[in-house]
Amino acid sequence: VPIAKDNTTRALELLEEYCTKLRKPEEQQLKTAIQRVLGIFQSNLFEALLVRVCFAKIFFWPK
Repeated sequence: VPIAKDNTTRALELLEEYCTKLRKPEEQQLKTAIQRVLGIFQSNLFEALLVRVCFAKIFFWPK
């Protein structure tokens, strides 16, 4: 679980950083979409799903 969580956290940090650079009027629609995605990925539901998938990978998927 820690590896997947670390990767997810880093990806969200990069996406947030990119989002702060979107300042032009023509970039506002993209910025809004990215903010929605960030909201989903930072939700408790996504966190729970990530933990569940990692658990399944560890215990049930063949190596």
